[in-house]
Amino acid sequence: MKRLALIVFFLGAAAGFPQGVLHVDASPHAKLKSVPVRAVKMGEGFWAPRMRVNIERSIPSLLQLLEEHGVMDNFRRLSGRKQAPRRGPLYTDSDLYKWIEAAAFVLQSEDRPQLRAQIDALVDDIVAAQEPSGYLNTYYVDERVKLRWQEMQRGHELYCLGHMLQAAIAYYRAGGSRKLLDAGIRFVDHLVEDFGPAKRPLLTGHPEFELAVSELYRVTRDPRHLELARYLLSGAERERLKLRESELRYMFSGRPFTERTQLEGHSVRAMYAASGATDYYLETGDAACWKTLEGLWRDMVTGKMYLTGGVGSRSAGEAFGEAYELPNRQAYTESCAAIGSMMWNWRMLAATGEARFADVIERALYNGINSGMSLDGTLYCYRNPLELGLEKIRNPWYDTTCCPPNLQRTLASLPGYMYSTSAEGVYVHLYHSSVLDWHLGTAAEPRPSGSGLRLEQKTRYPWQGRVEITVTPAEPRDFTVFLRIPGWSPGAAVAVNGQLWKAAVRAGEYLPVRRKWQAGDRIALTLEVTARLTAANPRLAGNAGRVAVEWGPLVYAAEQVDQQGVPLLFDAALVADARPRASWKPELLGGVVLIEHRGAVYEKPLAEEPLYQSVAAAGARRTRPATLRLIPYYTFANRGPTEMQVWMRYEPAGR
Repeated sequence: MKRLALIVFFLGAAAGFPQGVLHVDASPHAKLKSVPVRAVKMGEGFWAPRMRVNIERSIPSLLQLLEEHGVMDNFRRLSGRKQAPRRGPLYTDSDLYKWIEAAAFVLQSEDRPQLRAQIDALVDDIVAAQEPSGYLNTYYVDERVKLRWQEMQRGHELYCLGHMLQAAIAYYRAGGSRKLLDAGIRFVDHLVEDFGPAKRPLLTGHPEFELAVSELYRVTRDPRHLELARYLLSGAERERLKLRESELRYMFSGRPFTERTQLEGHSVRAMYAASGATDYYLETGDAACWKTLEGLWRDMVTGKMYLTGGVGSRSAGEAFGEAYELPNRQAYTESCAAIGSMMWNWRMLAATGEARFADVIERALYNGINSGMSLDGTLYCYRNPLELGLEKIRNPWYDTTCCPPNLQRTLASLPGYMYSTSAEGVYVHLYHSSVLDWHLGTAAEPRPSGSGLRLEQKTRYPWQGRVEITVTPAEPRDFTVFLRIPGWSPGAAVAVNGQLWKAAVRAGEYLPVRRKWQAGDRIALTLEVTARLTAANPRLAGNAGRVAVEWGPLVYAAEQVDQQGVPLLFDAALVADARPRASWKPELLGGVVLIEHRGAVYEKPLAEEPLYQSVAAAGARRTRPATLRLIPYYTFANRGPTEMQVWMRYEPAGR
């Protein structure tokens, strides 16, 4: 009864004030505190149409597809509400939970009674299927009951529960019923009672539960929930379960997390495991855990991350490859993996306040994540390659439906990633027209008197580099506004109330602007947004002699459909020493900056050349001039199947 009273106390407190995507206000090793989704109102700009289409088309259409494919009936059949066979893979429960989480984040931004009623109806069907023990999974029933907790390497039982908890917490924070949250706690209580050291062994074959149960701990403050995360990350059951080394690499779980020295195996599992480990660090400050996280992060960004922020290069096992194994056409780069990277880097950012993590978030968000959903919000990429032939890459439905609701929950929660607070002031992570209405300080309590803060951003970022921020504290007060200077920006300047801020402005860092702020003070940030050419490390063999084009945080790509007078995109090259031309095209792909670059087309198609020839013959290859047009990578394959490439050949001028 004492433990239940403690849970009720903290849940009641949580209902009294908004909480961020991560509620780390009381986490002792979090330097930054999250700002709630509802505290940020997004204005018009780059993300506005993406968020609108997510609410108006993506979320409603996916719910219909989940119904049509029997995902909801899988629950109804268990409660006797509908007679239907079990349909879909063993992890379909998680797809519905992610949909609920996405819808809950929408409700954290605005009240939509019809959407709330839909969630309540779904929750009613879900909870009706829960067993008295607390167990809830629609796959391990009937003839598969004997397989419960016997297939933990592949079974996804904890994975589904993790997504259930995340959906329940997001909905509770949206002012919804705690019915799903109570059901999730009952399931976790079942685990605590029956599993662990000296009890039955437990393993997350697909990590996800670790980060979810850590967030549950932040809601309930029940130490058993954090202990459960520690137990799973410890890999304590490796010997009892007799796991093979190949399984350990693939799952990225089952061995002590602190033994990891590189990212390997299934990319989504690795990202979720790293996220859960960072959550554990935020609560405990475990030094060995942090050392491992730092090593894994550097392993990713120095040799295993695509220019788009995507991760996971191999289709076999949806896995990481070796360092510099980053093929373009064969790139797997699952949408969920890029989202997992964003989730992990968000936690690393909370721990440190260092801009290097925010830079990775931005790269993944604008490119490898944003490409996952079509512009009309109804088609999805499971893979996000950097080179494409005529194959169809976008589909409305996948039997493994993890990516669509994952994309939806990311877009719906986006306001919660814009800002953070700290003991020193407020951090501006991402640039977009928006209004922050929150407070200074780190206390997890209702807004203290006199500490209110309003920030208003106006910008056309990323198309332009000018960002204007109006700072309005409730009363004059000394604090710091930390402005992220993106690592891609070769030049930046900051002015406050028209006066140049004289501190050094360094790319890839937060610029601290500290002063006594008064209502109406204005910050003007100017970033150098131009078309730039990017080369890959020479060890990345597939990109030798090639360059990519970038614009601010956006990676660009060339599609065949845009190339007038160029018979085949793959027979063309960019020409060195040419200056790209950029122009705003409001009618193109929802409004984009189009980049035109002087190019060359080989007079003899490359397919007609010998498979091998002398260097002299290859050097004598003749070309004719052409203009090559490039669009933002995230817009690729929105006009039907067409060839696409990010990394393009780069020929010397004058050939």
